[in-house]
Amino acid sequence: MASVLGCVLTVTAVYIGGGGESSKQKLNCVKVNGSKSFALEKMGVLRQDHVMPMPCIGGVDEDVDALEEHLRQNIPRRKQMVDPYRLGEMVEKGVGYRQTVVIRSYEVGADKTATIESLLNLLQETALNHVWMSGLLSDGFGATHGMMRNNLIWVVSRMQVQVDHYPIWGEVMEIDTWVGASGKNGMRRDWLLRSQATGIVFIRATSTWVMMNKETRRLSKMPDEVRAEIAPWFIEKHAVEEESPEKIEKLDANARYVHSNLKPKRSDLDMNHHVNNVKYLRWMLETIPDEFLEKHQLSDIVLEYRKECGSSDVVQSLCEPRFNQNTGLNGHAVSSQILQGNGLLGALNQRPLSYTHLLQTKGESKNEEIVRARTTWREKKHGAKLFPS
Repeated sequence: MASVLGCVLTVTAVYIGGGGESSKQKLNCVKVNGSKSFALEKMGVLRQDHVMPMPCIGGVDEDVDALEEHLRQNIPRRKQMVDPYRLGEMVEKGVGYRQTVVIRSYEVGADKTATIESLLNLLQETALNHVWMSGLLSDGFGATHGMMRNNLIWVVSRMQVQVDHYPIWGEVMEIDTWVGASGKNGMRRDWLLRSQATGIVFIRATSTWVMMNKETRRLSKMPDEVRAEIAPWFIEKHAVEEESPEKIEKLDANARYVHSNLKPKRSDLDMNHHVNNVKYLRWMLETIPDEFLEKHQLSDIVLEYRKECGSSDVVQSLCEPRFNQNTGLNGHAVSSQILQGNGLLGALNQRPLSYTHLLQTKGESKNEEIVRARTTWREKKHGAKLFPS
């Protein structure tokens, strides 16, 4: 028979003390509402010593499938201070989060340094793990219990990442993340990435998040119950000190570099069914000429998100080099280039160290902005030591 909607499934995992094999066998099989049982050992779940309630979905089979997923994820229902599996711990008086990570071989490029895409993925992962440890995580993609009840999801509206140094393959990094208020209806999330060996900060990042209705895809005010959930976690601390952000201009069809007919793949979608932020960055960077990318590395990026991108959208990536007035490569003035005997041609041949970007969906009647961005670059210094002797 189908279960009644709104009922509660309860699984009690027995704590294993010193009872040996007999105690282990007691935990080996669990009944769901007295109707069906399955072996926990076969599922490979993490055992817990507390009761985990979960709403029923419909029939018994659906209930068991949902319960199996719930147990395999092992989402905490109360605040955790230490996570031995993710090498994470709560800091900042229990409201900030720190995670230790090792840069893997698949996270680096040909120069053995972590790619900017890998670094953005680490920022996202530690943010989700912070919510995981808080006990507020529901079944959504970083959504709290109150957000799920109001059918809300998080969307990022702005992000800035400053990179002073790039981690190398095998390097051990500590990532700190925390949240704070951003206006009446937003939340700010910041990160610091530092070398565990030296304590030197490699990367600083900040972001602003707002809520969107999952069904209507419209932005929403923050409900009082959600504010009550997250406000105790707010910290008045900033990883990136912003004065007055420079407006990112909108590019048009006259942009110097244009890549058209970009189509998202199924693997580009996240759990909220829109294109992942890292894919946006990849589309933008691929528009910059290869000869520039070979000699420079990204030092700062600012992204302003305007619209989500779905699986059926056709995307166009526009890119324009930014030449500050009287400024050439590495900030040398054009006049100084002329005085040094390089002439006007030598001054004008200097490459830009900044680009403006635009991603937009191509429509029959009009194009719609997805994200504007500005990237700032510095020359690669081959063989330079981070910690000179």
